[in-house]
Amino acid sequence: MTAAAEELKALTNTVVVDARGTSCPGPILAAKKAVRGVASGAVMEVLATDSGTLKDLPAWAKKMGHEYLGHYEDAGYLRLFMKMK
Repeated sequence: MTAAAEELKALTNTVVVDARGTSCPGPILAAKKAVRGVASGAVMEVLATDSGTLKDLPAWAKKMGHEYLGHYEDAGYLRLFMKMK
């Protein structure tokens, strides 16, 4: 189950990974690189312009044991959220 946009917008203290302007597999590679510095239980926000990230990030999060929280569109790009295991 994914959170509503209002709930996602209310999240604070997120680690932001800006992968805008990159195409597949850029956003996933950026998330993989950044995950090493994110504490368990923290929320990572991935900014992406590639629509393929909508299916790739949730699949990768599930595979790695992270919890995909959802996404929303903001001014021409996607904001995707996952909680780290």
